[in-house]
Amino acid sequence: MPDHAVSTSPAVQAQLDRLTTTSPGADILGLDRITRLLARLGDPHLSLPPVFHVAGTNGKGSTCAFLRAAIEAAGHSVHVYSSPHLVRFNERIRVAGRLIDDDALATLLAEVLDVADGIGASFFEITTAAAFLAFARTPAAACIVEVGLGGRLDATNVLPAPAVCGIAALGMDHEAFLGTELPTIAAEKAGIAKAGVPLVTMDYPRALHDRIAAVAAAAGAPVLARGSAWHSETARATLRYRDAGFAVVTNRPRLVGAHQSRNLGLALAMLRHQGALTVPEAAMRAAADWATWPARMQRLGTGPLTDRLPPASELWLDGAHNPSAAKPVAKALRSLAKGRPVALVTGMLANKDAAGVLAALSPSISRVVAVPVPGHDHHAPETLSAIARDLGLAADIATDIPHALDRASASPLVLIAGSLYLAGEALALNDEPPT
Repeated sequence: MPDHAVSTSPAVQAQLDRLTTTSPGADILGLDRITRLLARLGDPHLSLPPVFHVAGTNGKGSTCAFLRAAIEAAGHSVHVYSSPHLVRFNERIRVAGRLIDDDALATLLAEVLDVADGIGASFFEITTAAAFLAFARTPAAACIVEVGLGGRLDATNVLPAPAVCGIAALGMDHEAFLGTELPTIAAEKAGIAKAGVPLVTMDYPRALHDRIAAVAAAAGAPVLARGSAWHSETARATLRYRDAGFAVVTNRPRLVGAHQSRNLGLALAMLRHQGALTVPEAAMRAAADWATWPARMQRLGTGPLTDRLPPASELWLDGAHNPSAAKPVAKALRSLAKGRPVALVTGMLANKDAAGVLAALSPSISRVVAVPVPGHDHHAPETLSAIARDLGLAADIATDIPHALDRASASPLVLIAGSLYLAGEALALNDEPPT
């Protein structure tokens, strides 16, 4: 089971153990299994409130967070399905604004698993079905669904008619599933396009834009791209969004990094180009201030990890695990550090481009301490430290995050990054699980 989910709830853990024995134990794509599974459950995906469907390589989770913040600021309740979880599996399913509780989660997983025999459904397909069951049974004004992997063949793509679809930033990731060329990856992401449903996108290089436009045209979906259908400009303290006949100025997002302003712009464009839900201008402005998204340039608060550093030190956390995600993190680090030395504590899964991630971060860091990613196939810390040294950085290894912080404590700013699984471990160790 690729997600290695565990729970402190015996009832939930019992169902996760069942899932371990029935799942193929690897990521698999395709819509046949999820379609058959949902049919056995009464097709709950056909009874959801208006859906905001979001794909992308990086930024789709933050875009979902901005959507949720704006919709809730408008006084509406909203369901959210996202992945992966960081600390608790429950983080994946937010029902009418609240993380699903253990009893409800255990019951839903059992219900899905009880009808799943013979289908060979994956971990993600089972959990997607459980989320759709929860959402269909609980009233809400909207439903935000984050694509798991790719788009065209992702389990969430059984949704027949979302209110609006969006594609966030694109980059290289999951090449074994999506292809090794960016236009091919863009086409897979654009596979969420549906006839007559607005497909809102960022501004991409011409080759990617053209590929997305071709996929959308074949599906009968209008494309609304940044730079043509909508615009966003970031100033020192504000973001200005505009489209045909509308403009709004918000604060810059509370989420750290210039890239978050772009993600906010995408969320506002999705809200503006759907007709299922009324979200007033004041709620759009509130999204910049209200949105939170764990492990995305998150400064950790007081806890067991931060206590290992000197009192004036800053400990930051990000899940960046590919070069395109690492580049905006490096830019944000430069702004935060203001010339101070920065240490990176990092661990990466074996299927990630470690050299590319470290190269992207290297202009903003001076020291690397490499650690394993427990429970997952990962790059050896010795390999990561060797790559760092080749980049001209001081490098060391440690057995775990706490000991890595001991070795990085001379740096006034420390960033933990390289894997969402590592980020989840850091949040758990600092007693700061997402809520």
